[in-house]
Amino acid sequence: MLHNDPIAALTDDVISWRHHIHANPELGFQEFETARFVAEKLRDFGFDEVHEGIAGTGVVGVLRSGTGKRAIGFRAELDALPVMEKAYVPYISKKEGVMHACGHDGHTAMLLGAAKLLSETRSFDGTIYFIFQPAEENEGGSMRMIEDGLFDRFPVESAFAVHNWPGVKFGTIATRVGPQLAAVDNFELSFEGLGSHAAMPQLGDDPILAASAFVQSVQRVVSRSVDPQSSLVISITQIHGGNVGNIVPKKVWLQGTCRFFEPGFSDHCEKVISLIAEGIASAHSLTAKLDYKKGYPPLVNTPEGTAQAIRAASTVLGAENVTTDFAGSLGCEDFAYMVRAVGGCYAWVGVGDVGPSEGLHGDKFVFNDAIVPTVLRYWQTLAEQVLPLQTQEVAA
Repeated sequence: MLHNDPIAALTDDVISWRHHIHANPELGFQEFETARFVAEKLRDFGFDEVHEGIAGTGVVGVLRSGTGKRAIGFRAELDALPVMEKAYVPYISKKEGVMHACGHDGHTAMLLGAAKLLSETRSFDGTIYFIFQPAEENEGGSMRMIEDGLFDRFPVESAFAVHNWPGVKFGTIATRVGPQLAAVDNFELSFEGLGSHAAMPQLGDDPILAASAFVQSVQRVVSRSVDPQSSLVISITQIHGGNVGNIVPKKVWLQGTCRFFEPGFSDHCEKVISLIAEGIASAHSLTAKLDYKKGYPPLVNTPEGTAQAIRAASTVLGAENVTTDFAGSLGCEDFAYMVRAVGGCYAWVGVGDVGPSEGLHGDKFVFNDAIVPTVLRYWQTLAEQVLPLQTQEVAA
């Protein structure tokens, strides 16, 4: 990098901000100190407006340049995860059982870096809304911001986000038109009947036996009720029942999740899971209670927004380092609500291969600070290309 490169000069500050945020993580809708840190930085950068308290702890910074009427949104996440950190970095979490195990600290710090850079250069014509959202993990903070009037107060033609992504080659960016991340529905199911002594099971019912049958049978939703070329996964993630070694319990409780790209699978999964649960309950003389919760929609990048993101990424890295031909992930992301509302694009920034505990949501996850300059250049280039400065006509 050149010595007068403003991004090179800014990178150390961004890394320092990330380390501060990492050491002081906060869970969804509790990001009070993180939001305050972000708002103070935006004011220090000379932003035109800084709005706090959107959906509780969300922050939006408004940066204007030139006379253009067009506006776009750049988004990052504020929240951490309920994970006990085992990555013994110098800036390890100071809060037991809370950790930035997904990289939101990096996303926030890098967007702050882009905010500082663009506030100094004003190298675009129009308005950029810098959106720092709460509660991306499981709580739907993006949706809550929209319900709180986000795009009514700050109307944009499209919104953009990035996410560090293990498994994608370092030095590359991956994005594509269409679904990049899946929809997610969660469900809770209980089987209940009569308990009994373990030596006399004929005197009661056996919800553990029913739950075991359900765990196996529910996979027929994937293997026998949808086209095998479709992407759908159902995972049972919790089973609880009983607390004494010689008693068959009266009740067993299960939790599971469904992931898919096709929105119609939501109703389909709910219907077939209910039929399977009721059939198993009837066969075992039990009652079944299903609570099926529809969650995030699929994240579907729009053609125009994706073309803009690919152009910016290609400018920064070269077209050979921008991947568009890849399978989407059955993970989920609540930026889906923003793209669904206004269009836009979500891009993965490659950090290379890592182990399971070092990957997203792992207790040894370490954000790769080496991607900071690339992402700063991406944000700057995206702003300049989507909202280009008006050229001055030279008189003859």
